[in-house]
Formats: sequence, C-alpha cells, structure tokens
Amino acid sequence: MPDAWSAASQFLAGIDDDWRQHIATIGPCLHQPHPARDPYESLVRSIAYQQLHARAGDAIIGRLLALFPPGNFPRPEQIIATDFDALRSCGFSASKIATIQGIAEAAVSGVVLDYNTARMMDDEALIERLITLRGVGRWTVEMLLIYGLERPDILPADDFGVREGYRRLKGLQVQPTRRQMIEIGLDWKPYRTVACWYLWRVPSK
Repeated sequence: MPDAWSAASQFLAGIDDDWRQHIATIGPCLHQPHPARDPYESLVRSIAYQQLHARAGDAIIGRLLALFPPGNFPRPEQIIATDFDALRSCGFSASKIATIQGIAEAAVSGVVLDYNTARMMDDEALIERLITLRGVGRWTVEMLLIYGLERPDILPADDFGVREGYRRLKGLQVQPTRRQMIEIGLDWKPYRTVACWYLWRVPSK
C-alpha cells in the first residue's frame, strides 16, 4: 500500500513542524504488514514478542518453528498437542504457554476467525471478541489489526513506544496517559497506524 502510506506521510507532515521535521528525517513510511498470516498465527507471534526485545521474540519463534516440519507455521492442532516442556524449551513462560494453547483451542472452536472473516469485521468488534481469550489484551489485538489485517487507522494507546515516541517528538517531561494519547491521536485520523510507525522511530535526544 505505498500510495496510501505516501498520502499518510504527507498528511502527518502537515500537522506541525515537529511532525514535518521528523518525517523528513525518517523518510517514506516503510510499514510492512503481513497479510498472508491468519489471525491465529498473528496472535501467537504477538504473544511470543510480548514484553521482550524483538531479537528475543525472534529466537522464541525460531525455536517454536524448529519443533515442527519445515514449511508452514504450526497449525492450532499441533500447538495443542505439544507438551508443556517442549514449549517451555522454546522460551515461553508458563503463562504464555497457557495463552498460546488457549489461542489454538479458540482457533479450532472458531472464536479466532479465519483471515477473510476477520477482515470483514469492525476494529472494535474484533477487539472485543478476542480480548475474551486468556492472556490476550487490547494491545495484542491491535498488533493483529496493524500487521495482520492491514488496518490503516489503529492507535495502540497503551503502547510504550508510541507514548515515549510522542514524548520525545514534543520534548515533554512525561509520557501522555492513555486517555491523553487517544485524544491527541484524533488529529492523526485516518492514518493513526502510520503515525505509530513514525513514533516508534523517534530517536532519543
């Protein structure tokens, strides 16, 4: 969606000088969704990365994939059938193991929808449906919306990187609260996903 990202970058650059200068420094938005992944896979991957550095999450996913024949991401039935110790050896905590097996069970039962059905659902409706799962919070579903379903106007207001990026962009002493972030983000509609992409890249000063 390069044309959409270009329009978004231009829109955000027009908000004020801080945005203009930052976008000029970073350059074009290179946001890369993963639409080939179904919601089940996206959710499992998000859980793996929760509260971890990207490299640690990469390593966990790499070890998970190594448990199964090469090729496709393990199906829900395979995750359900994998014993605790094998998943623990990948680097998952006990809590995360319960969560990913719960996601797998929900995929089998139909609570976690297939890609095409999920794409047709409203953002908030999908969030409300999936946060009923153990260990799946709003942020996790927002990452699914951003990366798995290519939604252009998602603002994960609880995300540390978004709030810290905005604090740095504006030279604030403290991060905005969740409520403040939601209010501030109204100015970025309908491109809040791209705004987040840029905020994740604000350098420390």
